[in-house]
Amino acid sequence: MADERAANQPAPNELTAFIDQLLELPVGYSKGHYQQRRYSVVITTGAAGKRYKLYAEQLGGDDFISLNLYLPVSGKPLLKPCEMPAEKVIEFVLGYQPREPQGATAIEAPH
Repeated sequence: MADERAANQPAPNELTAFIDQLLELPVGYSKGHYQQRRYSVVITTGAAGKRYKLYAEQLGGDDFISLNLYLPVSGKPLLKPCEMPAEKVIEFVLGYQPREPQGATAIEAPH
């Protein structure tokens, strides 16, 4: 089972770029663009900044993105896409451009 989880995880450099970009996105609700389409995005944190949840919906369309990211104090980060390939959530986070933050704040990197 552990090998199966590891096989579904992105390469370390890809995961690092993904995490860096996710931490730059505003926590809370925002609107923005991905591949010239508008999306609403909600990012929440928990577990003292060690869990991040992102849910995005295409406005006027049927696409959505959903993921959980766990950053344990000891151990490797664990990306858990919800019912979609890791590549889809990584591409979204790397390409998403927030344009209309509404009540959102930047995420501080965990210490």
